[in-house]
Amino acid sequence: MRLFDFSLKVNGFDINKAKSALAKIQLKNNSDFEAYVSQQKKDIISYHLEHNSFYKTFGLAINMDDWDSIPIMTKRHLQQPLEQRLSNGFTTKNSYVNKTSGSSGDPFIFAKDKWSHALTWAEIMNRFGWYGIDFNTSKQARFYGIPLDKKGYYKERLKDYFSNRFRFSVFDLSDTAFENTLKKFKSTDFDYINGYTSSIVQFAKYLKREGITLKSVCPSLKACIVTSEMLFDDDKQLLETQFNLPVINEYGASELDLIGFQNTNDEWQVNSETLYVEILDEHNTVLPYGEEGRIVITSLYNKAHPFIRYDIGDIGILSKNSTIKKPILKKLIGRTNDIVVLPSGKKAAGLTFYYITKSVIENDGNVSEFIVEQFQLDTFKISYVSKIELSEAEETTIKKAVIRYLEPDITINFERLDKLKRSKSGKLKQFTSHLK
Repeated sequence: MRLFDFSLKVNGFDINKAKSALAKIQLKNNSDFEAYVSQQKKDIISYHLEHNSFYKTFGLAINMDDWDSIPIMTKRHLQQPLEQRLSNGFTTKNSYVNKTSGSSGDPFIFAKDKWSHALTWAEIMNRFGWYGIDFNTSKQARFYGIPLDKKGYYKERLKDYFSNRFRFSVFDLSDTAFENTLKKFKSTDFDYINGYTSSIVQFAKYLKREGITLKSVCPSLKACIVTSEMLFDDDKQLLETQFNLPVINEYGASELDLIGFQNTNDEWQVNSETLYVEILDEHNTVLPYGEEGRIVITSLYNKAHPFIRYDIGDIGILSKNSTIKKPILKKLIGRTNDIVVLPSGKKAAGLTFYYITKSVIENDGNVSEFIVEQFQLDTFKISYVSKIELSEAEETTIKKAVIRYLEPDITINFERLDKLKRSKSGKLKQFTSHLK
């Protein structure tokens, strides 16, 4: 019995019809695909202008013949009661309703109509299928957060059962916890790993310390898919070495869909079937392929709630090799609200600061995890978990590296912790700016 498909159908998501619809979209040639996207953009805008009072007010100046006239929507626009944003005929009872993680600092509740959500699942299952993973039969080792209240906890465990997966806690990353994790891998025929990048990286570091390759103790494994947090090149290499598996980078947003998924040619392929992705500059001008800007996305099917030219809050680059049918995400740089602002006025992506520090701080394996926070223009704090405290010489080396790559007259404070604070979902935010 295809239990996963069955659970989707029971909840009102017609997965078989969605898979069939997706396959037809993917079969279109380039010119037909371009016409399809153009028509879907017009259809979804027309629908919301007619059936959604929130969007009707929001898009007063829209000219259907001028795509640039369509206003940019941000998370701030959506921080009002969901009932005020739903289209006519849709309620919280007949739609898929969820809440964003709040990792951007702007959480809100959103809705998707059931057909749109069925297409989301069809897209996800299609991409995982590139690596021989079938959600109905493949066993997942899941590194995700889990609610700690009783109701939420057992609800997630039930979903895990129907989804053929076993969940490992990301709130305990101690060697003792990883010892138990390893035992489970030895006794279970897992097909793939899926979860938050930082916790999976920590498990790989444990395996490296123990001199163990995961594939050797769990030979059924086919792939490792990381999501929700940045995957750096050296971490990817660590995972590939310690797991002896293909490591696949996933990029998505709960309110939208799967956005990007690494294909078998090692390209970060963007979902063009159910989303329309643009890169814009600070003046909302569409940038050509190869240039860096804000990632703005239109959901082509969600009739319950408009996500049209929606600024997701990330900065990225689409490759020059991109086409309408096959956009390639060359680089995901970070969130727009995680920008380092320096005393001179210079700006840099927060993950730049994190990456510079990472190259120095993790060299000898002493520091297992760290985060960077900015409190003032010239003041940063690095909180870290380590076997032994950083020496004065090591702290000086880190400070020099930061100053060399950014600018002088920066104060860096250090704090050693037993463990780092994660969000309620279990994600680790690697850089945070506390500047107003």
